[in-house]
Amino acid sequence: MPIYEYKCQKCGEEFEVFQRITAPAVKSCKFCKGSVQKMMSLSSFHLKGSGWYATDYGGKKAPTTEKPSVEKKEVTPSSEKEKSQPPSKAKTEE
Repeated sequence: MPIYEYKCQKCGEEFEVFQRITAPAVKSCKFCKGSVQKMMSLSSFHLKGSGWYATDYGGKKAPTTEKPSVEKKEVTPSSEKEKSQPPSKAKTEE
C-alpha cells in the first residue's frame, strides 16, 4: 500500500498514513483534528539492474558520437611520382 504524507494547517505536525489508492484522502489531523494538506514527497522507486537506462526505453537509440576526423596528408609532386611508379627490384649481381 502507498504511504501518503500530510501536514496539519493548524499545529504544523507532519504525519504519514498507509492508504489504498482508492481510499478517500485524510481530511483532519490525527493530533489536533485541524485541517490537513497532502504533501508531495520523494519516491523510493529505483530502477536497478541492466537494461534500465534512458537510452534503452521505448526503442530510442543513444546519440552516436562523432568519429574524430582523419587528417589528410598534403600531396607533394615528389610523393605522387613515388606512388605512381612500382617499386624497383634492386638485384645485385655478383
